[in-house]
Amino acid sequence: MIQNVEFRFEGGRSGVLLIHGLTGTPAEMRLVGKGLNRAGFSVYGMQLAGHCGDAKDLLATNWQDWYASVEKAAEQFRHEVDHLFVAGLSMGAVLALKLAADHPDWVKGVGVYGATFKYDGWATPWYGKFSFLLPLIDKLGIGRNWMVHEEEPYGLRDERLRQQISSLMLGGDSAAAGLPGNPWPSLAEMYKMAAVVRRDLPRVNAPCLIAHATEDDIASIENAYLVERSVSGPVETLWLEDSYHMITIDRERRVLIDRSAAFFQQIAATYEPAARAAA
Repeated sequence: MIQNVEFRFEGGRSGVLLIHGLTGTPAEMRLVGKGLNRAGFSVYGMQLAGHCGDAKDLLATNWQDWYASVEKAAEQFRHEVDHLFVAGLSMGAVLALKLAADHPDWVKGVGVYGATFKYDGWATPWYGKFSFLLPLIDKLGIGRNWMVHEEEPYGLRDERLRQQISSLMLGGDSAAAGLPGNPWPSLAEMYKMAAVVRRDLPRVNAPCLIAHATEDDIASIENAYLVERSVSGPVETLWLEDSYHMITIDRERRVLIDRSAAFFQQIAATYEPAARAAA
């Protein structure tokens, strides 16, 4: 059964919509949400369709469902704030970029955290090199019940936190720590979406803060470079040298929070006070 673990933190007239990653949970965005809220932002940590349940729940959805849930959350939240920002981790960063490309009138700025267009980090298993074939494999109906299981270091450089998260994940608490692996069909859906968003990146005109771990175990820095050279809006880049993929909860999360808050505040300051978005 899917649990609803979305969160809201009421704050000022600028709001940040936070998007978690594939097989993840809003919990991975909660510390960033609290930090942004302390900096004066209203925060909405939304939950992607099909997530925070079991693998069957996830397999019942496709990437269009995940993106539809992002659009729905943004449509709701933008009426509550004067300035809407969006930030996502991993696949959530890709979804955030798509929202900015599709709705430039909604999104004032984007936090691109550990963007994952392909799984090519140093901890990716050998068969990960063939992940680009997943959409074809899925089309042929192969591997419906296959899963790529999470392995050490689980995106975390902080060993104490890694132990806590892995215990929750392997213990079956998907609402707190996500699923213990990625079903092949869901990975195929992620790659289908990534191909679409890659083509759409030039339509992203909003300023982007691209934050990426230099030693990302899941998604190499080539993913960050792709965004950096492809979007049309101004870009700031934050390289994190003491973290792995899960930068929203790993050792340098406070650096990420402070830089994100300053980035969004600077953009909000350029706009005249505005009424709420028209209903």
